[in-house]
Amino acid sequence: MVKPFDELPGIEKVISGYTGGHTENPTYEDVCSETTGHYEAVQITFNPDIFPYERLLELYWQQIDPTDAGGQFHDRGTSYKTAIFCHNEQQKTEALKSKQLLEESGKFKSPIATEILPSSTFYPAEDYHQHYYKKNPLRYSAYHKGSGRADFIRRNWGDQHE
Repeated sequence: MVKPFDELPGIEKVISGYTGGHTENPTYEDVCSETTGHYEAVQITFNPDIFPYERLLELYWQQIDPTDAGGQFHDRGTSYKTAIFCHNEQQKTEALKSKQLLEESGKFKSPIATEILPSSTFYPAEDYHQHYYKKNPLRYSAYHKGSGRADFIRRNWGDQHE
């Protein structure tokens, strides 16, 4: 989820990590064990004057299968479920509105499963996870295509959103 947001005007920083669970300072292995309650997530620092929160939400919806309650593409389990973690009431209101608009759009036949949750402590992932798409471009590309994510995005949003 880093690549779609990284290096856009107004996006100051994108960090891979874990949030939403009960284990302090989890590792990737801990989170994959499905015992921590954490989601794999990205923390995005942005300038709302340049890149409004509404645009952040739009781009997010265009990178996921919002109807999949069991994970994302080949990645299965609670740590791979989709969620929007809100830092304040304004973000919560906007996130709920964007979810409702997507639901009402009829774009998807199944209900939108993505949860809107309050933010909690965010733990940065290990260094090898940071900007993985830059460090391992061939593996990232193979996963993006092989998992079905690229086809799903193209089918639902068009080529410009990959």
